[in-house]
Amino acid sequence: MKDTYDVVVVGAGGAGMSAALAAAKQGLDVVLVEKSEYFGGSTARSGGGVWIPGNYALKAARQVDPGDRDAAKLYLDSIVGDTVPKVRRDTYIDRGPEVMDFIRDNTPVRFKWVPNYSDYLPEQPGGRAAGRSCEPVPLSANFLGDELKRLHPAYTKAPANMIVTQADFRKMSLGLRNWRVPFVGFKIALSKMLTTLLGKKMYAMGNAIAIGLRQGLVTAGVPVEYETALTDLLVENGRVVGVEVEKDGQRRTIRATRGVILGSGGFEHNMELREKFLPAPTNSEWSTGSANNTGAGLEAGIKAGAATDLLDDAWWGPTIPLPGRAWFCLAERNLPGSIIVNSAGERYMNEALPYVEATHAMYEAHREGATTVPSWMVMDQTYRNRYIFAGLSPKQPFPGRWYKGGVVKKADSVAALAAEIEVPAEALQATLDRFNGFADTGVDADYGRGESAYDKYYSDPTVKPNPSLHRIENGPFYAVKIVPGDLGTKGGLVTDERARALRPDGTVIEGLYAAGNVSSAVMGNTYAGPGATIGPALVFGYLAAEDIARTSKETV
Repeated sequence: MKDTYDVVVVGAGGAGMSAALAAAKQGLDVVLVEKSEYFGGSTARSGGGVWIPGNYALKAARQVDPGDRDAAKLYLDSIVGDTVPKVRRDTYIDRGPEVMDFIRDNTPVRFKWVPNYSDYLPEQPGGRAAGRSCEPVPLSANFLGDELKRLHPAYTKAPANMIVTQADFRKMSLGLRNWRVPFVGFKIALSKMLTTLLGKKMYAMGNAIAIGLRQGLVTAGVPVEYETALTDLLVENGRVVGVEVEKDGQRRTIRATRGVILGSGGFEHNMELREKFLPAPTNSEWSTGSANNTGAGLEAGIKAGAATDLLDDAWWGPTIPLPGRAWFCLAERNLPGSIIVNSAGERYMNEALPYVEATHAMYEAHREGATTVPSWMVMDQTYRNRYIFAGLSPKQPFPGRWYKGGVVKKADSVAALAAEIEVPAEALQATLDRFNGFADTGVDADYGRGESAYDKYYSDPTVKPNPSLHRIENGPFYAVKIVPGDLGTKGGLVTDERARALRPDGTVIEGLYAAGNVSSAVMGNTYAGPGATIGPALVFGYLAAEDIARTSKETV
C-alpha cells in the first residue's frame, strides 16, 4: 500500500466498491480500505434487490411505463417529501439508470426485473403495483479464484450452487399451498447438480452483486486493503486530504490528493451509538447488518465537521431474535393465519405493512400498559402446516432451543397461550374472535390488511376472499417473539446531490464524500421499494467518484 493516492475509498460494501470502480474508470489512482477480512458488507448479506426506476433491466422486461421517470419522482415526492432535498431525490432518479449501465458494462453483474414485487407504498401518487425492483442474475464466481474466500458470510446459510432468487423465495414461502413449489425445488436442485458437475460456484442475491463488483475492481486493477480500519480523517485547512488507518496494530496515514469517499456502513453494531440515537429499547443483536458496521465513518465525519440527519431511524423490520442470530421477517407477516399483538393481547397495526413502516408502528404504539417490544406473532397449527417459517419447512417442529430461549411459546388453548406470553386471556381471545370475523368477510376493518398490492405479494392467493387473512382457530397455538430489528441504520452524514459531505451551515467539506448507510438516506424516513437501500448506495458511490474526477479536471 502506497502512502498517497488520488482517491481513498473506505468500505468494501456496495457503496464503496461502486465508488472505487467508478473512480478507477475515470482514470484516478484509487485504493479501497476495508476494516474486516471480507468484501461485500451488508450488500452481500442482502436479498440483492435494487430499486432504480427506468433501468435497462426494467426496459428489457417492458416495465418502464410512459412518463415513468416523472412518476418515480412524484412517488418520492409523495413518500419522502421535504425530509430530503428534492434535487437529491431527483438526481437519484435521473442518474440511476446510467449507473446500472455502468455496472453492466464494467462487471459480470446482470440484473433482471423481479415480477410484480410491488413498490412498498404503491397506492401513493407515482407508486407502481407491478414494481420497479430488479435482482442480479445468478452468476458463477469461479473467476474470483481464492479471493472468493473473502466474500462476506451470508445472512442465512446457503451453500454455493444452491441458487434461490427473490422470485423463487416468494413462491417457496407458500410451502405446501403452491403447486409451483415442487417445480421450483426441482429447478434449484437440478441447477445445483449441473453447476456442481461443471465445477461452477454459483451465487445469487446480494452475493452476486458483491462478487460482480469485486471482479470489476480486479479487472480495473484497484487494490483492496483488508483488515485496515479507519481511525480518523486527515484534515488540513478545512479540507479532507487523507485518512488515518490501523492495520496489524500499526497506525499510518494515507493521503488522498483528490478526495476521500466514505462507504463504511452504518452504526447498527455500536450499542453506545444505538442507545444515543435510536428509539428505545434497542439491541445490536436484533440487527442483520454486517457485524463490522460500528459507525467509524460516521464518527470521523462528525469530527471533521459534517452535519448529520436521520440518526434516529433505520432500515427497520420486525425481527425474530433467534438464539445466536436475528431473523428478519418478510413473508411470515403477510401470510394468512397469523397476527401480531402487544402486551395487552391486542393488534396495533396491519401486520403486512412494509417492514420499515411496520417497525415504525411498533415504536409508535409502544406505551406503558401495552408494550410492543417485544410483540408476539400468534398463529395456529393450520398456519404451521402450510407455510415456511423462519427457514423451517411446513409442519417442521420449532427447534427445542427456540423454546428454551423463550422465542417460541406453545399451548393447546388460547387461554393457555395467553398465560405463556403473559397477556390477558380474555383480551387475546377477543382479538382473535374479531380477526377471525375479518377473515370471513375479507375486510380488516381495523387496519386494512390485504388491501395494498404490497400486502398481497407475500400472501396466499388460494385463500379467499382476502389472501392475507385466515382464521386462527386450530390448536395447538403458537406465539413467536417479535422485536424491532433492522438491516442497518439509515442516518448519517448529510450529503448533496454530488455525494459531497456538508457542514451544518450547508457549505461543502472539500475532499469528503459519503455514500450508503454512512450517509443520510435519500429515502428519508421511508422505503420506496425492494432495493431502495442498495440502489442509492451504488448510485451515490458512483456520483462521488464522478464529482472527484470532474473537479480534478477543472483544477488541472
